[in-house]
This record gives sequence, C-alpha cells and structure tokens, in this order.
Amino acid sequence: MRPSTLKHLALGCAVIAAAGGIGLMRRLPAPKPREMKVCRIEARPSQHQVPYSASTPTVAERPESYGFIIKYKRTAKPGVISRMLEELNIRRSYRYPHLPLLAFGMYPEGEAQATDVFLERLRQHPSVEYVEPNYVYRIGDTRPDDPSFAEQWGHLNEGQPIKGGQPGIPGVDAAVVSAWDVTTGSREVVVAVIDTGVDYTHEDLADNMWVNTREIPNNGIDDDGNGIVDDYYGYNAVGNNGNPLDDNGHGTHCAGIIGAKGDNGTGIAGINWDVRLMALKFLDANGRGTLNDALECIDYAIAMKQRGVNVRVLSNSWGGGGYSRALEEAIRTANANDILFVAAAGNSGTNNDRIPHYPASYDVPNVLSVAALAPNDNLASFSCYGKKTVHLAAPGVDIYSTVPVTVFGQGYKHFSGTSMATPYVAGAAALVLARDPKLSVTALKAQLLRSVTPVAALEGRLATGGRLNIARALGVRGE
Repeated sequence: MRPSTLKHLALGCAVIAAAGGIGLMRRLPAPKPREMKVCRIEARPSQHQVPYSASTPTVAERPESYGFIIKYKRTAKPGVISRMLEELNIRRSYRYPHLPLLAFGMYPEGEAQATDVFLERLRQHPSVEYVEPNYVYRIGDTRPDDPSFAEQWGHLNEGQPIKGGQPGIPGVDAAVVSAWDVTTGSREVVVAVIDTGVDYTHEDLADNMWVNTREIPNNGIDDDGNGIVDDYYGYNAVGNNGNPLDDNGHGTHCAGIIGAKGDNGTGIAGINWDVRLMALKFLDANGRGTLNDALECIDYAIAMKQRGVNVRVLSNSWGGGGYSRALEEAIRTANANDILFVAAAGNSGTNNDRIPHYPASYDVPNVLSVAALAPNDNLASFSCYGKKTVHLAAPGVDIYSTVPVTVFGQGYKHFSGTSMATPYVAGAAALVLARDPKLSVTALKAQLLRSVTPVAALEGRLATGGRLNIARALGVRGE
C-alpha cells in the first residue's frame, strides 16, 4: 500500500521502552522451622495418552489489531477528514490511489487493545461510510510443527478425541492459535514457576530456561554474592541450594504449558514459543512444601526483579494451610514490584467464597485465581469456584505437557487439575507482555479478565463467568 499526497497524514508512532529497577539484595539461607503450614500441588495425574492427527485448514482469516480500513462518504470534505484524524490522534492514514474513498489507518497509541470501541467512534462520524478491521489472510493458520500439538486441546480444540477417548467441543479452548497470529512470545519476559522445580535439561524446555547471567554454573562459588551458590537456573528452597531440578514432575508439567519451545519439531508447544522460565523449587519430591520455603522463593523472584531481571509473572499451582499474614504480605510486596501472582483455585470442588483456598483467596490486587475448564466447556468436576473470589477458568483436564524422563521414563504426560489451568493463565500473561511490555500489573490483570469468552456453565460461579481467551487479550476480535 502506498501513501498519497493528500494532506491528512497522521502523526508518528511512540517508542515503547521498558526499564527495570536496579538493585541487589543479599540472600542468606533461612533456617527450616520444625512446624510450618504445609502446601500441596493442585493436580491430578491422568493415566494414558493416545496421539491424534488433525488436518490443517488451508486459510485462516481473523480480524487483528493491525490497523483498520475506512471508506469515506462521497460528500466528505478533505478539511473535515483532516480534523477528524487529528482529533482522534490517528497515527498514520493514507489513501489508495486507484480505490476511490478508501483509506488505511493505524490506531492511535493506547487504542490497540480497545479496537471495538475505537472503530465504533469512527463509524459514528458523519464523514465515514464504513470501517473494517485490517484482516489478516494466510495460507494456513499459525500452527507449530511440534508432533504432539494435536494433543493440546487447550491450545486448539477441533473436536479431536481427548486422550483417544471422547471428543471435545470445537472452539472450547484458550484461543492460543489465534493469539499466535499476533505474537509467539518474547525472551525479554520472565515467568517464575514456584513449584517442585523444573527439569531444565528437558528437550522442550532447555532453550527457554532463564539463566542467572551473573552466576558461573557449577563452579561452587557464589559469583553474584546473593548468598546462593550456583543459582544458575533459579533457587531450591527445599535444599537451600542453587539447583532447582524437578524430582516430582509437577513443576516441569506447568513449565511446559507456559513455555515449551514451539515450532522446534519436538514434543509440544507452550503458549509462549519464546519466554524465559525461572525455576523456583519449594515443593519436594512428594509434592509437599512449607510456608517458609514458599516465602524464600517469592523473595528470590522479587530480589531478581529489583536487580533488573524482568520477572513479571509468578505461576503458583499449589495451595493448602490456613490464612498466612506473612504470605499475604509477600504477595503484596510482589504487587508493589509489578509482578502478577497467578494461583490455582483448588481441587476440592468447593466454593472459595465460603471456604477460602490460599494463596488463591488472598484479597490482593495482583492475585488472579484460576479454575479448571473441561473440553466440553463445563467447570471440571474437581475444580473450586467462587463468584467473588475465583476470576476465570482455563483448560485444566487431560492437559498434555512436559515431564522429567528421569521421573516418568518418558518426557510428556497428561495431567488434570487447577494446577494445569494456572500456567495457562500465567502463559497468557507472558504472551500479552510480549506484545505490550509496559503494561502495569493492574492493567495486565484487567486485560486478561475483560477479554474472557462468556460461558453459560460458568455464569454465577466465577467472577467473570468466562474462560480464558488469549487472542482477545491481545486485541484479536472473535474467538
């Protein structure tokens, strides 16, 4: 498309720059208390998996937030059009030389995530005949070549058999493939997985692991002076050391949902093909951990954020114990450091409005509580809920993801639980931040919540009454 010489050219784009705070917090290993509140993982292992092969449609057409097409009325005067463009702060606009009255425009800064509202404002102007999104056309939609991608119904549900059994309902997914038309992630975004650790050697995770660039691995020296020796991939609060290798499998499964390397011809694709996963281990091989160790992991993530590492999301697929003032204060500190705290609603099938489930039930602005969705668009039978305290649902039944070969004898398995739904939302947050890194934690949470797909079965049971829709969170209209 070529610009014309007409006078209604819009103003240029603003430059987005993200900056992190700089500082260094020295850490010393904390003593282990004898009596402490115990946390547990929120997952249920599935029994088997059966591969499924799905065909790929030849054409994908989706409205995107890549600008808009506008047609002016024949009676529209150039001076009126110029004033309209200036008043609406449209960044760039130009005519097609041989297509009378048609023009292309770019959204003004800050409007890209509210396209429906902005386009409606344009439609109401007396000089405008109609406005359309700048549709995207492709030979095929953005699907990775990972051989087990069809197992990931939460990414793309085409009605394929789940684990080789009953088929799901087409369209009941988190709209991940549509989101990939906008972005597949960024290595500038760090997600801390607070769990049983992560198998940082896994074939589908190794390339997306966060590494502490101030630490030389395996030299037995605390190179960065933070009180932890060889914390290259993160921190192990259970062993008070720098090796957060997963000896259970749960944390690796969650990490794969967030950021298994996509389009690498191996295994599966995470919601983010590119991201950095920080491994923070506070749950042991049996899936149990203490409050003290959970605090140590949150403290580590905050310390790294203050040091300049772009930690923006904490993924927390665990719960248990009663109310802890210390844990609430730690989460508030994370909020003050602009870090989203995504938490599993729980697997007891109870109402969290009546029986709180911590940490998901802490009333802190950065907490985002996640229920588990089944592939038939119903709340999972085991999932906790709560109209006031559980925010949204995400895929959480028979989710296929990475696990340590050393634990399971294979690298991928199906798990079920709000544990699996949680990294779906954490991964969604990271994908949104890849597109808009300057979003505050408040704006990020609001964007994820207002973009859900309403689901009748969730109405009155969750705060939003809907399921995660990552595409809409990125400004893509529709499913």
